[in-house]
Amino acid sequence: MKLSGIKSAESSHDDSIWAATWVPPSSASSECLLLTGSLDESVRLWRADDLSPAAPPSRGHSLGVVSLAAHPSGSLAAASSLDSLVRVFHLHTSASVALLHPDSPSEAWGLNFNPKGSLLAVAGGASASIKLWETTTWQLAETVPVPHPTDRSQSPNPSSASFILAVAWSPDGRRLACSSYDGSVAVFDTERAKFLHHLSGHHMPVRSLVFSPVDPRVLFTGSDDSHVHMYDAEGRSLVAAMSGHAGWVSSVDASPDGAALATGSADRTVRLWDLGMRAAVQTMTSHTDHVWGVAFRPSASGPGTRDAGRLASVSDDKSISLYDYS
Repeated sequence: MKLSGIKSAESSHDDSIWAATWVPPSSASSECLLLTGSLDESVRLWRADDLSPAAPPSRGHSLGVVSLAAHPSGSLAAASSLDSLVRVFHLHTSASVALLHPDSPSEAWGLNFNPKGSLLAVAGGASASIKLWETTTWQLAETVPVPHPTDRSQSPNPSSASFILAVAWSPDGRRLACSSYDGSVAVFDTERAKFLHHLSGHHMPVRSLVFSPVDPRVLFTGSDDSHVHMYDAEGRSLVAAMSGHAGWVSSVDASPDGAALATGSADRTVRLWDLGMRAAVQTMTSHTDHVWGVAFRPSASGPGTRDAGRLASVSDDKSISLYDYS
């Protein structure tokens, strides 16, 4: 796989862009669209070919947007903000569907819909929990406490409370993982609503994690310790520790065929990793500041397929970059 830059859009937002995700085709749009969120408090929808606006900016937060998730239907999205609220809205009209209020401040960070779109998982920040919201009524279905590692080898700072930063569902929906400021990763069995175990190895905050789209056992993580890890989430084992970045790894995403990984970093680069080689094979330098988000566009042929695709990245420099890969 090889990346080739095709377009960068400068000043896409009025402030740093911290979040990006792709929106599946829907009844309102036959193509995948790119959704971005910024510290300028707005969420914007873009066409994938020329980065032209696909809808007016969506607003509703009083502080910057830090995470985004698109519903599998392609009609809705959720945004979490530094104002500690989660706003659910119609993508093409920007009309609000629900405003989800955590119990206290600092309880809404990374978020993700499950594969069926029936639940929205929200990283609970300082509450050391995952909030699960039912997407028909938008009522809180469950608050899942995240145990803190008691083994010092599993947490570099076991005396501090876990601050939950990100969540990820396995492609079959059977597992839910979350990452913490203390460097630990917790894995849950969603069918039994049961905590399974922690995954250890990182020594600083883990800001992003994603399951392989083709193997529900495989989980990838990126950490402030500048390393990228590949885990067997079922066997609790670290399969590979990959290095190459010179700063925080703020975002990770797996290619639709499961053969590659993309990462964005505080070192201002986007890296492409060959998972067969377990090494970085390409470095892109289109950004001039911290790269907060990377996102592969889903394959039109479905997970596990390899066809010409697209990767997006966003940065503190307020720009969006698009890359083709084949």
